[in-house]
Amino acid sequence: MSRYKAYAEYVNSEIEWSDNLPAHWDRVGLRWIARLYAGGTPSKVIEAYWENGTIPWLNSGEVNQELITDVSTYITEDAYKNSSAKWIPTGALVMALAGQGKTKGMVAQLAIDATCNQSMAAIVPNDIADSRFLFWWLTFNYQNIRNMAGGDLRDGLNLELIGNIGCPIPSQDEKRIIANFLDHETAKIDTLIAKQQGLIKLLKEKRQAVISHAVTKGLNPNVPMRDSGVVWLGDVPAHWDVVPLKHLCVLLKDGTHLPPARVDVGVPLLSVRNIIDGKFVFRDDDSNISETEYLKLCKSFIPRRGDVVLAIVGGTIGKVAIIDDMSEFHVQRSVAIFRVEESVMTHEGLANIIGSSNFQSLLWENVGFSAQPGIYLGTLANFRFPVPPIQEQVEINKYCNLKVAHIDVLIEKAASAVHLIQERRTALISAAVTGKIDVRNWQSVSVSELESMAA
Repeated sequence: MSRYKAYAEYVNSEIEWSDNLPAHWDRVGLRWIARLYAGGTPSKVIEAYWENGTIPWLNSGEVNQELITDVSTYITEDAYKNSSAKWIPTGALVMALAGQGKTKGMVAQLAIDATCNQSMAAIVPNDIADSRFLFWWLTFNYQNIRNMAGGDLRDGLNLELIGNIGCPIPSQDEKRIIANFLDHETAKIDTLIAKQQGLIKLLKEKRQAVISHAVTKGLNPNVPMRDSGVVWLGDVPAHWDVVPLKHLCVLLKDGTHLPPARVDVGVPLLSVRNIIDGKFVFRDDDSNISETEYLKLCKSFIPRRGDVVLAIVGGTIGKVAIIDDMSEFHVQRSVAIFRVEESVMTHEGLANIIGSSNFQSLLWENVGFSAQPGIYLGTLANFRFPVPPIQEQVEINKYCNLKVAHIDVLIEKAASAVHLIQERRTALISAAVTGKIDVRNWQSVSVSELESMAA
């Protein structure tokens, strides 16, 4: 931030989320500078309310757009008249009072007139020109706002809490300049972040392609090939076997379908959440079961080092990892565990095949949908896999590890760049909305300069 000057004089802000503010700035509770109201949901029983509607209606997830230009749901005039839904004008802000994941506390600005559900707050500034500055102030305080609801993720915000948010009040010209400054600079930062994230995506695709070719075609381009008889495999080296998964494993199980009661302290019961970047890891917020219940589950099988785990339920079907930790734990039904017959297949080779692009496509082609997507263990067991001689598998695994290690270094470097740029974005918003920097004489930063900062 050294390229920006500070203001000449500061005073104690008297605002909970900012220590000092420029001396000439005012400060006030949000309720005194904006109208706050929640929306409503028309009856879901009356289907006509939701058919061929013309009135935009927001649900909590719409705040992810940041600037809302369109909505996924429209209600009818009758639905509006017979519910507590209220119009929110263009330019106003909406905040999610509840919602799954990161939604609660997020704020967005309307580019259209719209209505919303009761889990959203409309924030309509007395002077609509203040909206953009308020957007950035509330965005900067996202985590602070979430914390107002308490520590339980299920707890929601309410209008009383929102109205109590203290807000800095620069002059009208400064609010406009700060908002324009942040719109302009964060847009360039976001472009740079997208560029790095695009690179990460390409590198991950390359990583998968390298592994896919090696585990399905081998390392010798001159070896005789034959038709595998399996659509997802195509031709394979003529000396390879092609065998159903169930014939390669001494253990092929999924986790408990009737999970025991959770306890505060006990044995971790892990799930697909624990498969992260190809590793099966413990998390601070893992569920726990009692030792007694754990021992009951162990009568079916005990997970052990070298077992391959696969996500088989939920939106992340196909995530795969190898167990490396010998601590006690068991698994939920969202995870399948495969223990290979080591004289026939290496666990690393099996994990690589499962992670290959063609096999991942096969998985999703065979997914069933009920409450959430899932694939049956019996379906998996009958999938046919390529099986090179064991020594050739070892050589393929070494090759994949060597190639992947180089790509992983590039992915880590790009991910680090994203992290640094995101930190700069957060710091820039913080400094601007709290007056730590004076942007009244702002000059734009070039993208090349931003790239050099992240290098």
